[in-house]
Amino acid sequence: MSRALRTSATGMVAQQLNIDNISNNLSNVNTTGFKKSKAEFQDLLYQTVRTAGTSAAQGALVPVEIQIGYGTRVVATQRIFDQGQVTATNNTLDLAIENEGINGDGFFRISLPDGTTTAYSRDGAFKLSSEGQMVTSDGFALDPPVTIPEGAVSVSVSADGNIEVLQAGETQATGVGQIQLTKFINPAGLRSIGRNLFLETEASGPPIDGDPNTEGFGRISQGFLELSNVDVVEELVNMIMAQRTYEVNARAIRTSDEMMRETNNIVN
Repeated sequence: MSRALRTSATGMVAQQLNIDNISNNLSNVNTTGFKKSKAEFQDLLYQTVRTAGTSAAQGALVPVEIQIGYGTRVVATQRIFDQGQVTATNNTLDLAIENEGINGDGFFRISLPDGTTTAYSRDGAFKLSSEGQMVTSDGFALDPPVTIPEGAVSVSVSADGNIEVLQAGETQATGVGQIQLTKFINPAGLRSIGRNLFLETEASGPPIDGDPNTEGFGRISQGFLELSNVDVVEELVNMIMAQRTYEVNARAIRTSDEMMRETNNIVN
């Protein structure tokens, strides 16, 4: 009976982590550029009571094994980088990376304050700093840096990332920068550090830099933002399934406890 108690406990722990993951997805429904994640499970070790192929009565061989498993565990929480819905904001500095067919895996490059670390983001809600630099909502600068001159009356960002400004009294726009994007062979291997930022890891592979509107990077859409790719209905269904699985494991623990109590009553 002790085995059943411990096995069911692993199921409850696993579903608690699953609920934690679902809760994080739901809490970020309105987070710009957020990518949902899903919990993945793996069974644990098995105790082999009888091995297949061993001799049975009259020389016959046992066709199947008797194995008792010891439960489950969460082995990964994989980030899903599907395109989120793109919505119009009409804000000049709001930029979305739109997929081209099935391609469009680019990230904005963001310089962190230490000056040596580059982070990556799908959140294109940029602002202007006091020096006119394009920065994130936390003040982290776009990489390569782009500075909008004081007095610019309009800012235009093309699909290929070319940034032009029109100064007061002028009729010809002037280029002030070029947005570059980065993609990874395995974006699911990126490490999330919060603030809508990811860091490169060995699992993600090295960064691959390129220009927007080229194959695999996606194009820039000015005045738009990419919303979270969380599907509320799907997450609610997953939450109900996780809750029911948790309840079933709790029921298995109660059943094992009742069976042990009955056994003790027989002995007594």
